[in-house]
Amino acid sequence: MFSKFFYTLKAKGLDVSLSEWITLNRAVSMGLEGTSLTGFYYVARAILVKNETDFDKFDLAFEECFKGIKSDNANITDRMLEWLDKSEMMELLHEEERFWLNQQEDLHIDKEDVETKFKDRLKDQDSEHNGGNYWIGTMGKTSFGNMGGNIGGIRVGGTTGYQSAFAVVGARKYKDFRDDKMLDNRQFQLAFRKLRQFSSKLDIPKTELDINKTIDSTCNNGGYLKIEMERPRKNAVKLLLLMDSGGTMIPFTKLLNELFQAIHKSNHYKDVKCYYFHNCIYAKMYKTPECENGDWIDTEWMFRNIDSDYKVIIVGDAAMAPEEFYSETGNYRGPNGGLTGEQWLLLLKQHYKKVVWLNPKMAPGEAPWREVETAVKKIFPMYKLTVEGLNEAMVKLMTR
Repeated sequence: MFSKFFYTLKAKGLDVSLSEWITLNRAVSMGLEGTSLTGFYYVARAILVKNETDFDKFDLAFEECFKGIKSDNANITDRMLEWLDKSEMMELLHEEERFWLNQQEDLHIDKEDVETKFKDRLKDQDSEHNGGNYWIGTMGKTSFGNMGGNIGGIRVGGTTGYQSAFAVVGARKYKDFRDDKMLDNRQFQLAFRKLRQFSSKLDIPKTELDINKTIDSTCNNGGYLKIEMERPRKNAVKLLLLMDSGGTMIPFTKLLNELFQAIHKSNHYKDVKCYYFHNCIYAKMYKTPECENGDWIDTEWMFRNIDSDYKVIIVGDAAMAPEEFYSETGNYRGPNGGLTGEQWLLLLKQHYKKVVWLNPKMAPGEAPWREVETAVKKIFPMYKLTVEGLNEAMVKLMTR
């Protein structure tokens, strides 16, 4: 059992050393876990997990190895959690309904009766149920499931709605802590805060009080107050965002929209420009994500009119046929200008000093089945579009 736990932890991506594993075994031999599975969980996590970003990986490994021991609730299978995943329907819960339910006084709930019925349903249920008042499901009236109208009970999977459940089963509490998860708008904005390079050398009015100069001038003025003003310090970063659109990037449309919105909500940049391409950058850059022929600018015009001090973020999966990258006639969406995709990328690298490539599905290492991706990595530093990858990319852009 323990050796399986060790290898499962490694398989989930946790870096567990032999010395840490020996420490855990010593702790168990000393009885520090209190002869309970819950106690073992916390002792093992305290010894083996170094960062909260790995809590979710630990929980997944623990559940896989000990789900037959933990409790009767362990009968919640992955298939059942898939049935209960209706997170996209949360927006259908009316605000006034949520308000009314959250205002209700605590009701008397027979927790033992609810738990007994829950265990009985687990034994018998073999299909998905939505609505109704008997089975474990969603949007119903039973005391178990999620997104239903019942006050109190056991939430199984899903996300919190009315916050009235007295127990939660199958929830991954730490999945949002992972640094390898896909991003949302808030995480994009937090990462983009690293793109700051403040400057007061802008041609704007002096509207901010300069405290240090005011003190010096007042002292030099015999104690009579002399106010000194200065120009506000503004972020001098200029950003050029180039995004792959269509084709294999369609599954990431929502993610790219979050990124686009985050950049434009971060209105402290000196300038932001955004253009689109399909698969690879060629002689034309599109003005909209539809990438319609004619609605474009010349890539050479971009080089001439968008200065080399712009920091460039390219977002794409680099998933294209080799002929699209290496051939002068391989572009299926627009003019090549007599150059290959590889040559256009090299021109981009030559013109702009700071460029990073964000890839939502980057293959590990130099995967042989991703020939073009490997070639692109040799031109630009490429990072996976996760929390950790985005943070590393922002640091790279700001490194002098």
